[in-house]
Amino acid sequence: MSPPNTLVIKNILIFGYGVMGKAVANTFVKANFKVSVVSSRGKQLSGTDERIAFYEKLPDALPDLVIEFVPENLEDKKEVYRLVEDKYKGAPLISSGTSGLDLIKLASDLVYPKRFLGLHYFMPAETTSVVEVMAGPSCPKEDIDLVSKVLNETGKETVVLYQPVVGFLINRLQHIILHECYNLIENGVASPADIDMSARKMLGPRMCLNGLIQQKDISGLRIHADAQRSIVPELHPIDTPNQMIQNMVNRGEGGLSDGKGFYDWSGIDVEKVRDQASSRLKDLSKYLASDSGQEIIEPKPRSLDKLVGK
Repeated sequence: MSPPNTLVIKNILIFGYGVMGKAVANTFVKANFKVSVVSSRGKQLSGTDERIAFYEKLPDALPDLVIEFVPENLEDKKEVYRLVEDKYKGAPLISSGTSGLDLIKLASDLVYPKRFLGLHYFMPAETTSVVEVMAGPSCPKEDIDLVSKVLNETGKETVVLYQPVVGFLINRLQHIILHECYNLIENGVASPADIDMSARKMLGPRMCLNGLIQQKDISGLRIHADAQRSIVPELHPIDTPNQMIQNMVNRGEGGLSDGKGFYDWSGIDVEKVRDQASSRLKDLSKYLASDSGQEIIEPKPRSLDKLVGK
């Protein structure tokens, strides 16, 4: 018997209540969804937020959407999905909160793979404006669109991906840029400070206003195509993780939390730095969303088939 199609999502179950799980739960609570949380600390957490029902095991009440936020370990996540499917069969949609694991591998043991998708929130989840929604290997388009609509109700804009790719969209873009940055640093071509200044004062502002692709239309694709023929063959191959980063982490130079990464963070208030970053991002997002009184000319999107010549 096929599981019922979810037409309405009202009841949210968050599995895992770390930093991300807590923040995402709050976004749903504020949007007046019914929220339950499963956590090994369920008894301790009970009563800490009257808007949320806390449990140590899956409750009997049927959720519409389960969002899993356990550590990035394939088998640990699969165990959560097994528990959810055993308890609720194929009734709820199950989403993974992974940022980098393969949804195809995560779904490999599912009894109801059509009910599986990925949700990628960004830190800090309460204030960042974008969430990525990605289909599992056989999740239908209508369910992806439904989840996207629900996230819109919590104040989020969504990047919608109807096919699974490792890393979603935004992390893939970040990693391909950072891979080249690390190579330039490793070979003494540019310093971290110069790369960051370039991103803040040139790449970042352009992306804020016109994105990546639209900016190339504005600049001119003929010039861009010529530059591609010259530059792309000289870029560092994207085949293995950068060894410099791996070595830094192995030495305990993991960034802000360790007091040292590409920069020296010793003696600096870690939480204050993170709060400042969150606050500034929130202020920038508000500014970009504000009405400046200037008419913004928006082009019409073209279909993917036409772009690739089908």
